This record gives sequence, structure tokens and C-alpha cells, in this order.
Amino acid sequence: MKLSRQEVLHIALLTHLGLSEDEVDRLSEQLSNILENFEILQQLDTSNIPPTTQAIALQNVVRDDEVAPSLPQQQVLSNAPRRDGEYFRVKAVLE
Repeated sequence: MKLSRQEVLHIALLTHLGLSEDEVDRLSEQLSNILENFEILQQLDTSNIPPTTQAIALQNVVRDDEVAPSLPQQQVLSNAPRRDGEYFRVKAVLE
């Protein structure tokens, strides 16, 4: 499927992208190639393939939580640039 220059400009407008003339030409070609590849994929018979959400099996790579001793509070706070009693003091990010 060949995208026209106007279609690329419309997509750029919808996505709030400011494109130069060279970028419009380049993206027109690149997006057209992507759509042509999807057209080829749509011709494949996938009726015997069950729908999946993952192409490969998921595997948990996170270790189990284990209770472990922590650093003493005074040692942790000793490197704080600003503190307020037993707490770190940070600038507010929301009002």
C-alpha cells in the first residue's frame, strides 16, 4: 500500500510531529514499505494457530522476596544532603 504525501502529512499532524520536506519523503517510503509487509503477512493462513499474547513463554527472572537486616537508620541518614529529624527532606514536586 503506497502512502501519499498528504496521508503522511495527515499522520504527522495527528501525532503532533513537525516534519521537514526530506522527512516527509523518507517517511512516506518507509511507512509504505511497512504497510506492504503487513499486506504480505495478511495473506498467511492462520486459522490453525491459536491466538496468543506472547510469542515466547514467560519466565520470572525476579528473585523471591526475603527478609534481611537493614542498615541502621542513622547510617542511612548520615549521607542525606537534607534531613528533617528521622526523614529525608526533599523538594516538593507537586503542589
